[in-house]
Amino acid sequence: AAPGGAPIRSFDEHTYCVYAAAWNAAHKDVFASASGDGTVKVWDTRQPHSVLTVRASRSEVLSVDWNKYADCVFATGNVDKTIGLWDVRRPEAPVSQLHGHHYAIRRVCFDPHSEARMLSCSYDMTVRLWDTRVETENSCMRVWDGLHSEFCVGIDISPLREGFIASCGWDEVCHFYTIDGPSPTTMR
Repeated sequence: AAPGGAPIRSFDEHTYCVYAAAWNAAHKDVFASASGDGTVKVWDTRQPHSVLTVRASRSEVLSVDWNKYADCVFATGNVDKTIGLWDVRRPEAPVSQLHGHHYAIRRVCFDPHSEARMLSCSYDMTVRLWDTRVETENSCMRVWDGLHSEFCVGIDISPLREGFIASCGWDEVCHFYTIDGPSPTTMR
């Protein structure tokens, strides 16, 4: 660790705000960053510069998350209302795109208990569960609508309790619920 809490290393290749960073669960030195410049950069802390730049959207990229079961795959949540699924071995185009949100996607989150499931939350105030193996209107497995009265900006899945979800929003509320369960529990 650097003395006095200073960064060990800083990377400054993005040309606009960096909204998110996510570590790769299989490679201890690799993380990705999502930026308003429309790119995701993949970094290896042992290298002086990014090892890959993916032009992920013509709009801002607000979120990035790595698939815990497929270490070359990551997802992006974009202002253009799309979720991109990307493979770093073929970064020229997304493997697939998921559609369904009506406003910008603030967060994407792969399920740590399933290779194919992913959650997203959006400024449309919804949370969606996706099957990433399907690239049609059937890829959305479930929608939670009406949970938040303002922008939904955060979502996570418990790594220790399968199917347990928490979401939060500008409405000052956190909801706790399960993938298969009934209405959520509200926490203020």
